[in-house]
Amino acid sequence: MDLSQSIRNLSSQPLTHQLLSSLLKDYKRPNDKIHELISAGIIEPVKKGLYLPSLQLSKKRTEPFLLANHMLGPSYVSFDSALSYYGLIPERVFEVSSATTKASRRFDTPTGAFSFTRMPLPYYSFGIRQVEIGENQNALIASPEKALFDKIINTAALKLRSKIAAGEYLIENLRMDEDQLKQLDVQAMETWLSDSPKRESLTQIIKLIDEL
Repeated sequence: MDLSQSIRNLSSQPLTHQLLSSLLKDYKRPNDKIHELISAGIIEPVKKGLYLPSLQLSKKRTEPFLLANHMLGPSYVSFDSALSYYGLIPERVFEVSSATTKASRRFDTPTGAFSFTRMPLPYYSFGIRQVEIGENQNALIASPEKALFDKIINTAALKLRSKIAAGEYLIENLRMDEDQLKQLDVQAMETWLSDSPKRESLTQIIKLIDEL
């Protein structure tokens, strides 16, 4: 099998430097070959050490959520990106936002904008799902409940001191649907509280959902 075909067979996956190096193990200068593949339009650089097969090579594309998982790890897609994915907010989201245990960062790439916000352990590890988002593509995404918690925690200066304030923020500001909020797993959310930042605000969110 030639090199182009090997890369085409991986067209739904991000091409890490390690993966490309394994495909180029018979080359004395694999990094030179990577630059040659870029110049030939066979692969496209996303950021240092991360590439995609070009559209010239294959029409299959890596889903942005999976690309985000590979862009900075550990991480999972959350905040507005996950809330929009689940249909909890009506707005279309153009930036892929993720949580990470590393320092907060942002990448503006040829394939779009990706932001990563640091969340503390052990809170970070709660409510993460592996979701099939495309053919042979599975990404780590926050559950709806965790994405909502992350949104509250990451919204600067937001302090919810009552159920009324929580309702105004979720239903009037974020335009969330009450019926969808009722479907959230309040019991799971309660188990995260003791390790969560902004515990008071999150408690009011839970009280609101409990009484919808």
